This record gives sequence, C-alpha cells and structure tokens, in this order.
Amino acid sequence: MELRFQNRAIEFPRRPLVMGIVNVNDDSFCDDGSLEKSDLFAMIRRQIGQGADVIDIGAESARTNRVAVAVDEEIRRFRLVMECWEEIWSESHPVDDKQVWPPVLSANTWRTPVIDAVLRMGAEWINDMSGLPDATHAQLCADAGAALLIMHSVGEPKIPHFDQQWDDVMASMILFFQAKIDMAVSAGLSPEQILLDPGIDFAKQKNDNLTVYRNLERLTTFGRPLLVPVSRKTVIADVLGIADPRERDAATVACLTWCAQRGGDIFRVHNVEAASQVLRCLDG
Repeated sequence: MELRFQNRAIEFPRRPLVMGIVNVNDDSFCDDGSLEKSDLFAMIRRQIGQGADVIDIGAESARTNRVAVAVDEEIRRFRLVMECWEEIWSESHPVDDKQVWPPVLSANTWRTPVIDAVLRMGAEWINDMSGLPDATHAQLCADAGAALLIMHSVGEPKIPHFDQQWDDVMASMILFFQAKIDMAVSAGLSPEQILLDPGIDFAKQKNDNLTVYRNLERLTTFGRPLLVPVSRKTVIADVLGIADPRERDAATVACLTWCAQRGGDIFRVHNVEAASQVLRCLDG
C-alpha cells in the first residue's frame, strides 16, 4: 500500500506514523496553540525532534462552540508557518532511520479557498474535516499532487451534531467511504493519494466511538492508510470522567496501542513524545 504525494511516497506496512498537532490559534481545546511565530517554530522543532513523521497545521479551533474564523485570517495564520517550512525542519534531524524525512506538511482545514491557498503554499496533505460533500477538494488535490484525507462525519464542520444516531455506525461508515473514494477518483485523484479517518467524536456519541475502536479492522478492507485521531478525545472523558483534556494522555496511549494492533497507520496526537515512544517500542 502506497501513500503518494507530488514528489515522494510512503510505503505501508511500516511503523505507524506520528502526526503532531500544531495549532496556529489561541482557542485550542487543549490550550496549546499560539499565534506567535517563535512559539510555533519551537513547537514544530520539538515535535520533529520527538519523532513526528507528519506536522498537521491547523489555523482555527475545531470546537463546535466557536465560530469559524474569517477565510482571509485563516489563510494568514497558515502563511505564518507554511512559508517558512523548509527553514523550520532543515535545522532538525531524524530520531532514527524510520522517521519520515523530511516530515510531511499537512494542513487541517475544510473551506475551499483555504485549501486552494495552502496547496499553493506547499501543503503535501489536506486533512479535510468537511467529509467531502462534493468533488471540489479532490480535484484541487489531484491538480496539486497532494494527498487528501477523507473524514467520516455528517453535516458542515463547526456545527455540533450531538443528536446524531446510527443504527449501525460501521456499516454506515463503510458505505460513506466507498462513495467518497469513488467520487474522489472520478475527480481525478489517484487512490494512492487517499487516506481515511473514522472521525472519532465527530457526529458520534460515546458508544459509537467505542464501536469504531473495537471494529477498526473492518476499515482496512479499503486498502488505504487509516488515520486514527485518538488524542485527548471526548470519548476518553465519557469513559473515565477526566474533564481536563491535558490529563488524558495515558488513556490516549492506551487507545493508540489498541488501534495500532488493529490496522491504524497514522496517529494524530498532541503528545508526540509519548506516541513516538510507544510506537517505536511496539515496532521492536
């Protein structure tokens, strides 16, 4: 299985990738974002030094109780980091010979003008929260040679879906992904440029999320890399009653370990050091 970008590719199976979360905002639910270039550069270099294979830049909080920032402002925030990307990573070194080098640059966004802008800035991977309502984003990624992550959800991002109910969340997810993959390929995107994300906590309740974890292997039938966003999720709070997201790292590691043994290929995390150490240990 290959994950292809414009100028390189990653071959699976391999040690799962660690995707470090970098929030270019001051409204992150973990209170770990910044709008200062010096802070952001230091955060990225620290994550790379801890073993991050992918750096995922986000310019607005995904929290549904916050309004979306203006498109121009979101683009400006991305530019703070992305136009200095080579300067940032070139001062670092891989922790071992399995770390993807240079790290992959991912943009976490969902609005078409922003996706168009970040692809022009050099994003290799679009981490799309929109659920691909139409083929536009697939076409943009096809034109740029970028990878596209398709996340399972319903409705527009930034709007809560607390009442969403699933008769069979896994069956619905499988139908969803097949339809979206077909749409993306019809728009010109190669299957090798597609990743899948089950969308933990997005339009899902506690039992839905737990069902996804328990049945993750069913999604491997698509033959595409699976990104599992386990980090500090609300489902951990639902199970353990831990209100502060920053206190959920031990449970995050438990979820990561479970999913890594059931088909997870990429893990999007806040605590890169812990995730990298766990995956390196599992890899032997």
